Amino acid sequence: MTALSAAPPSTAAACSPLPGSPPQSTPQRIAAALRDDVLEGVLLPGSRLREESLCRRFGTGRHTIRAALHLLVVAGLAVHERHRGASVRPLTRERLDETFRFRAVIELGSLRLAQTRGADLAPVEDAVAELESLPDGIPWRRLIEAHGRIHHEIVAAAGNDRLLEAYRGCEDELLLLFAVIRPDFSATLLARLHRDLVDRLQVGGEIAVRALSDDLELSGRAAVLHAMERRERELAGAPPPRSALG
Repeated sequence: MTALSAAPPSTAAACSPLPGSPPQSTPQRIAAALRDDVLEGVLLPGSRLREESLCRRFGTGRHTIRAALHLLVVAGLAVHERHRGASVRPLTRERLDETFRFRAVIELGSLRLAQTRGADLAPVEDAVAELESLPDGIPWRRLIEAHGRIHHEIVAAAGNDRLLEAYRGCEDELLLLFAVIRPDFSATLLARLHRDLVDRLQVGGEIAVRALSDDLELSGRAAVLHAMERRERELAGAPPPRSALG
């Protein structure tokens, strides 16, 4: 999970506890360090997570490293293949579409429930204000975590613990996807887009639902897809496509 809220140790939150609360165990600390590397782009999608190298880096044994890697797998940041070991989760169009369809169902459904119960969206407003306070040049991990808090609070506004727990299950994987859009976004741009979003959420009704749907698609799935395609072109030696923002 992201640093948004606590969750049982068996979930992905085990490698990313509450702000100001350090991981409790050595595997958690190692998982948190590797998570930071992934979200900052130090470890790219598909990168092998070799146990021997990690043992040397963290000065610990294979059992501890395997426990840390398991936490990353549970969080959706890594995959484990038999006879090949662990690697940072590769980005594929299929996984992108699957994750964002899940995200849309949870967030749009949560927004409608929040509207039905007349929920206070002040926590969403506060999360946007936090994003607006961040300067350009801040570590990318911190920026996308602040962005993630906005959408977390939208889900939380539904007042449904099961929806929130389901959403927690994909939050770190969403951060992994957003790690690739770094060339196209800044703190200033993300803040402006989400100020527009929260203003329309406060209007309510279908205007709010449409605003969130557009955000999930345009500055979410489409932006990540654009970044993935650019990366593929770069690897193939072709010029990158135009910015997804026009």
